[in-house]
Amino acid sequence: MTSRPRPHARRAVLAFAVAGLATTALAACGADEKPPAVGDVLRFQPTQRKAAPAVTGELLDGGSYDLAAQRGTVVVVNFWASWCAPCRLEAADLEQVAKDTAGLGVTFLGINNRDDRDKAKAFTAARNSYPSIFDPGGRVALGFTDMPPVSTPATLIIDRQGRVAAVVRKATNIAELGPIVREIAAEQAG
Repeated sequence: MTSRPRPHARRAVLAFAVAGLATTALAACGADEKPPAVGDVLRFQPTQRKAAPAVTGELLDGGSYDLAAQRGTVVVVNFWASWCAPCRLEAADLEQVAKDTAGLGVTFLGINNRDDRDKAKAFTAARNSYPSIFDPGGRVALGFTDMPPVSTPATLIIDRQGRVAAVVRKATNIAELGPIVREIAAEQAG
């Protein structure tokens, strides 16, 4: 007798396959490039920055978001999930940096990926002052194929011209993230 996979088992296999595809796509490098070590904080000089891909989607609490509408502001994009222990550790620090830099023309955006909507809402209910795109399939992360790998957690700082200025490929904190965001916010537009 052959057994058929249960529906939840098929979903788990599909989710694992999508996550593997995303990881493969995001970690791709040119033949002559060596990927940076995991855990690095990557900073790009203005002349080295690449345009961020389109970042659009449905917000966790309803409505929609389009990164293109934020041109002229610095946008800190944090990839997170409710099941991610490092995401939980960095949450209060991200919140504080968001509050500390709001007056500098900085906005924050969360990208909730590979998660359950109810669990994600519960995670953000008590502390989150900035919106999050609900992206259970990791579609937004796949758009960053020409950029350094995006993991969970990861934080990208998009400059006022819509270019990736810095990437933190690990959990972050106030002491690390705050100065980077302030420096990028202080850059002249142009």
